Amino acid sequence: MALSYMKYPSISNKLPILNRQNYIKQLKNNSLSVFNANDEFPRSGDQTFSFKQNADLFYLSGIDQEQTILLLYPDCPNPLYREVLFLRQTNDFIKVWEGYKYTKEQAQLASGINNIFWLEDFENILHSIVHYADYIYLNTNENNKYTDSIPYRDIRFIEQMRSKYPLHHYERAAPIMRNLRAIKSEIEISLTQKACSITRDAFLRVLKFVKPSVKEYEIEAEIIHEFIRQGATGHAYPPIIASGHNANILHYGDNNQQCKKGDVILFDFGAEYANYNADMSRAIPVNGKFTKRQKEVYNAVLHVMKEASKLLVDGITGKIYHEQVGELMTEQLINLKLLTLDDVKNQKSSYPAYKKYFMHGTSHHLGLDLHDFGGRYTPFANGNILTVEPGIYIPEEGLGIRLENNILITASGNIDLMADIPIETEEIEEIMNQ
Repeated sequence: MALSYMKYPSISNKLPILNRQNYIKQLKNNSLSVFNANDEFPRSGDQTFSFKQNADLFYLSGIDQEQTILLLYPDCPNPLYREVLFLRQTNDFIKVWEGYKYTKEQAQLASGINNIFWLEDFENILHSIVHYADYIYLNTNENNKYTDSIPYRDIRFIEQMRSKYPLHHYERAAPIMRNLRAIKSEIEISLTQKACSITRDAFLRVLKFVKPSVKEYEIEAEIIHEFIRQGATGHAYPPIIASGHNANILHYGDNNQQCKKGDVILFDFGAEYANYNADMSRAIPVNGKFTKRQKEVYNAVLHVMKEASKLLVDGITGKIYHEQVGELMTEQLINLKLLTLDDVKNQKSSYPAYKKYFMHGTSHHLGLDLHDFGGRYTPFANGNILTVEPGIYIPEEGLGIRLENNILITASGNIDLMADIPIETEEIEEIMNQ
């Protein structure tokens, strides 16, 4: 049964149980691990930003609540403390002002962990067992795209532990999590598919809504309406609704302009469902009909996307993959007369000619994080979910096209988790003109 304060039905505890088993197998003998929930970040005055759980803690526990700690010590001499979850204890004040929190029984059901304690017991329990451990595994955010400018909870906890227990051998949990989280289980795939399905319905809603003179933020409102209506947490990331020239700003987010007849709108949005993310890009004509040139550019991008999806196979490295995608894009840009053979002949290896019109990467891992945890130099593997998102941006024409689907690599062939989302120009025009 779903917990009453969550939008999504409860996830089977088979997922965190399996994840913990896989994690523990990677530890050195006699090791203790601690994972902390994310901070509740201040927004203004007495407000905080909406809470987003630490992805590693959620992966290992299934607990979607602030001020949570997971302790794993599989070789602990006291069996009671080999797997322990610490929760914030609720009270009448919290119930009135914040709402309901996990009971110990609900946390056991969600996590598959039998030993649940309140947060105030953490220090005493940790201190009673930590001296019997040889190694302590602690976590940090080692996502390649993250730069550490804030002393977040994990960083502060490491400082506390090193100060209090300086002679232990400290190890990084992140390399283990990077390898584990990149390979998605069946439950994770189904949750990602649900996020993709909600994203599809929002896009279909948009196709029937868009018309000349509509504001970008009005379209954004239609998207979030559909997301929330279907139980998504909300946007997986700030949505991009970029009409006309705005499409040439890769991370455009103002969404405050009027959509003009004759322009194309570039969309980049996705739903977050049960902490798992979808990531979709599309481009549509404001008036429901692509011009000849718009369709030429669109179909060039679509060709690259389809061919790039075929290149994602078990064992290929990101470097080789992106080089091959670059070759595909170069051919299309020559066909569009945006590049010449001389441009390609004289290009620098450090900055290929195609980068003038396609300047970002083609694929990234997708999962609990939008840019999910995965090794930059680790070959792609069966079980990876990756985006495929080529684009062509032509500022002098006021046109930007990006198309993006989410691809699951399997031994029997890739599965497009967004295969049922309209993408052909004819499909888009037909729906917009119904």
